[in-house]
Amino acid sequence: MTDRRPPLPPFTRESAAQKVQAAEDAWNTRDPHKVALAYSEDSVWRNRDTFVTGRAEIVALLTAKWAREREYALRKDLWAFDGHRIAVRFQYECRDADGQWWRSYGNELWEFDEHGLMTRREASIDDVPIEEKERRILGPRPQNERGLSFPVR
Repeated sequence: MTDRRPPLPPFTRESAAQKVQAAEDAWNTRDPHKVALAYSEDSVWRNRDTFVTGRAEIVALLTAKWAREREYALRKDLWAFDGHRIAVRFQYECRDADGQWWRSYGNELWEFDEHGLMTRREASIDDVPIEEKERRILGPRPQNERGLSFPVR
């Protein structure tokens, strides 16, 4: 039996926004196994300069990522959608082992199968060092901020 991950394509503005919020919520758990369930068994990723295929490689990438990126907190925004594709912009903050805080800005292109599983994810990400006092993403998005865009800078 195939896993289903509603909402399913073709996406409406509402269902695409639900998909984006579900992804943000999952990534903020920092649980690689939970996050990987949103992707097809043969999902293909480009994440910065790394290319992975399949849930096992996704879990390995995310496990290493969150070992490096401490106190990771993420915000995603729906940018565009069409049929079985969604584009998002995102920002996240984390600190490294030396205590340096970073804000990362990125764009993702997502493609889904008919079961709502992501089959392709392409992410372009830039990192900017910040001071701790400049942080603005202090954990998962509060309920009253869901659906709101975040600042570009």
